[in-house]
Amino acid sequence: MGPLAGMRIVEMAGIGPAPFCGMLLADLGAEVIRVDRLTAADLGFDIDPRFDFPNRGKRAIAVDLKSPGGVALVKELIAGADALIEGFRPGVMERLGLGPEVCHAINPRLVFGRMTGWGQEGPLRDRAGHDINYIALTGTLSAIGPKDGAPVVPLNLIGDFGGGALYLALGLLAALHEAKASGKGQVIDAAMVDGAASLMTMHYGYLQAGFWRNARGENAVDGGSPYYTTYPTRDGKYMAVGAVEKRFYDELIQRLGLAKDALPGQNDRARWDELRARLAAVFATKTREEWTRVFEGSDACVSPVLDMEECVDDPHIVARETFKRRDGVIEPGPAPRFSRTPGAISGSPVDSRADTRGALGAWGLSEERIDALATSGVIAPR
Repeated sequence: MGPLAGMRIVEMAGIGPAPFCGMLLADLGAEVIRVDRLTAADLGFDIDPRFDFPNRGKRAIAVDLKSPGGVALVKELIAGADALIEGFRPGVMERLGLGPEVCHAINPRLVFGRMTGWGQEGPLRDRAGHDINYIALTGTLSAIGPKDGAPVVPLNLIGDFGGGALYLALGLLAALHEAKASGKGQVIDAAMVDGAASLMTMHYGYLQAGFWRNARGENAVDGGSPYYTTYPTRDGKYMAVGAVEKRFYDELIQRLGLAKDALPGQNDRARWDELRARLAAVFATKTREEWTRVFEGSDACVSPVLDMEECVDDPHIVARETFKRRDGVIEPGPAPRFSRTPGAISGSPVDSRADTRGALGAWGLSEERIDALATSGVIAPR
């Protein structure tokens, strides 16, 4: 099922972007086996496995990676894999005895995907960090927020998931495509700093062309313009406005009941604050629901700002089945969509200790081999 059916991936367990990358590939049909340690790492929080969505659609095993037998088992999995995903700091896989040179000696076609914040090289490669640190160093965080305030943290979407997981998935698929012709694997160095910088490509071009100001909240699509921002409504909720093009802006003004000739010009930057105040005063006269009806069927590019609980019931979201409901759980569905080989959520996240035997059997290990691994303490006994 899915366009990646038949692809086999070994994923070294972690949190955040590396598991999310594995989930994207699993949603599209890849067979992903997650390698957990026998003793789970202390993440500082507990979560019901049902809601650990980045680990959905995968099999999982619990392995003693400190034992020679555990390392040998992972090598056995790697021998039959197309790709490997790991999100450790540089050097950890090498210390485990599972670095790229070792793995390529076992499986020359293996695509070895490495996910880090700072990258495999550079002065900061060994430093700890999180999404906010990676986007801070690339000019990304500085560009987000109001002109009279501090930078605004855009969740951990840009570094972890946009600049990290998605770029690793792209790199893996590109390398797997190349390996079909060359017969050789390679290492993918997916650094979140690189991905975050890449996501800013258009903006860096605009900056040097003089079209973009190197200041927060003073540009067309960073919330600085009055036609690309949010406005509070009478009930304390918000409407999102994205009326950039002239014809869309004209419809915005018309549906707000304003006279365009009586307002500052759309792109008169010197009077943007005045225009914003005029629009804000009008939006404050109705509730979010009332404005939603006003702009229904409109090309003014105005939408209600829905929260994470409200959005699952939006008619468009429901019609597209953007969210899936399974066993009382609501989660975003696979993306993108394919006309002939659609992706699917193949299963809920599993407990590696409970799934070890089944997962190894599905990978091709015999019952006798699995029994021997369990008896020796290399894998979880059940």
